[in-house]
Amino acid sequence: MLNNNMNDDIETTEEKQPLKWGGSRPGAGRKKGSKNNISIADLLTSLETKTGGQKYEDLLVDDFLSARSEGNKDAVIKYHNLILNKVMNSLAKIEVTDSEDAIIAKQDAFAQALAKFTGVGAQADSE
Repeated sequence: MLNNNMNDDIETTEEKQPLKWGGSRPGAGRKKGSKNNISIADLLTSLETKTGGQKYEDLLVDDFLSARSEGNKDAVIKYHNLILNKVMNSLAKIEVTDSEDAIIAKQDAFAQALAKFTGVGAQADSE
């Protein structure tokens, strides 16, 4: 009896399924003549045109200074975060200098690791 009910369920679902699965469908996809997505370059060009030639970076600085002069601490903090996260990453540099002792220690460690890897040290020790 259980098997008969299961067969009935399968038959009814098969009847409801379309003859063709997947593939193209009428009316699907982009319509002819539809425009491409907005690009960042186009957006910045449009903004510069509408602000009388003022660049986005200049607008950002003006807005930051305005928020600061108005005492809007929330906006000032957001501008600081924006500037620190986006601008400072490209300007940050880390310079590492090693002493003579550190350089010699690194050269020795590299030579030992290379000798173990190639087996040169084992051959030299056996001779």
